[in-house]
Amino acid sequence: MCERPRRRVAVTGLGAVSSLGLGHRALTAAIRTAQSGIGPIEQFDADGFEHTLAGEVRDFTAHEHLRRTDAARWGRSGQFAAAAARMAVDDAGLSAGQLPAQRTASCFGTTNGEAQVLEHLTGQWITRGGAGLDVDAAGQVDAGRIAAAVAAELDLGGPALTLGTACAASNYAIGYGFDLIADGEADAVLCGGADASNRATHAGFHRLGALAQDLPRPFDEHRDGIVTAEGGVALLLEPLDAARARGAHLYAEVLGYGMTCDAKHMTNPDAASIAECIRRAHHHAGIKPEEVDYICAHGTGTRANDSTEVAALRETFGDRLPPVSSIKSMLGHTMGAAAGFGALICCAALDEGFLPPSATVRHTDPALGPDLDCVPNTAREASLRIAQNHGFAFGGNNAVTVFAKVAPQ
Repeated sequence: MCERPRRRVAVTGLGAVSSLGLGHRALTAAIRTAQSGIGPIEQFDADGFEHTLAGEVRDFTAHEHLRRTDAARWGRSGQFAAAAARMAVDDAGLSAGQLPAQRTASCFGTTNGEAQVLEHLTGQWITRGGAGLDVDAAGQVDAGRIAAAVAAELDLGGPALTLGTACAASNYAIGYGFDLIADGEADAVLCGGADASNRATHAGFHRLGALAQDLPRPFDEHRDGIVTAEGGVALLLEPLDAARARGAHLYAEVLGYGMTCDAKHMTNPDAASIAECIRRAHHHAGIKPEEVDYICAHGTGTRANDSTEVAALRETFGDRLPPVSSIKSMLGHTMGAAAGFGALICCAALDEGFLPPSATVRHTDPALGPDLDCVPNTAREASLRIAQNHGFAFGGNNAVTVFAKVAPQ
């Protein structure tokens, strides 16, 4: 039996609901000018916490962005995902009706699902008991409704999958979407991630001692932790040939991905497993390390992550490290959406020709090596051909995606 050749996969639409603005253009412009989306917590009562900053989405009213479905049906994470997906479809120059409904999938990652809804119900249970629970809210709890919200908003009949691999989940979703398109199982995929700020996540990182005193400072000598954040991000994937045929704007080509799960420690990253993940991504994408022009790091700003991530890069890239930066310095850590925002910025950087900055670096940590170019403080113009995007999660879940600039025909 003759095996069908895999199709090439293009990114043709981008959507973002972020603390740095609504829409990918606002987000990209803010990243290029090293703005900060971090401010006082408003999504929950932060009284009693030592650290009270977060990267929260301001001025987001879901019904202003959703056209087909009632925003009240969904929790905040689902609203983020659906709004970002709608933006991505609009950005691709399509109406929802132009998507092949039964051949379009939605695949989104998350860390906490609808944690805000769970916290609301928990409060009701404590004060009222089981008989007093909000039935409509109870129906929003299932994390699978994040991808379902996208399908409902865009009237899609293809697979709707929510992946719970935490801070690597968006890269898992992109990898899954890539395979669906490449293997001919779908003709369009909306993929990305979404998470809403919530007290439980903030408290968990607080108890771990992983929250920054003020701002997250990836790669800084005196970095001291993350700032929790929220948002939703979506990429529209299509077959490259079909996208070209309809005259779509091609932000990037998805070359491939790699995944590993070492499960060695609940919270500590493992350099050897991350290095293997990078090698798998390069092999799957058909590239060599020296061809990578930029790395969008996981870059949380904890001492453990940044040193481990750079060690893994040195294992795979040797003496030649490409520029490596972290957009979490501006967005904060958006949990399940984090790798999706990294993927979006990789596509924008390839498309527009720039290196995103690590905006909050004061002194690059000399222990990370004198040759580490973390693009400190200011974005730089650059002609990029290949960008690599990292997403690492608790439990040793690692995923790397690789994107390339699409050469004109």
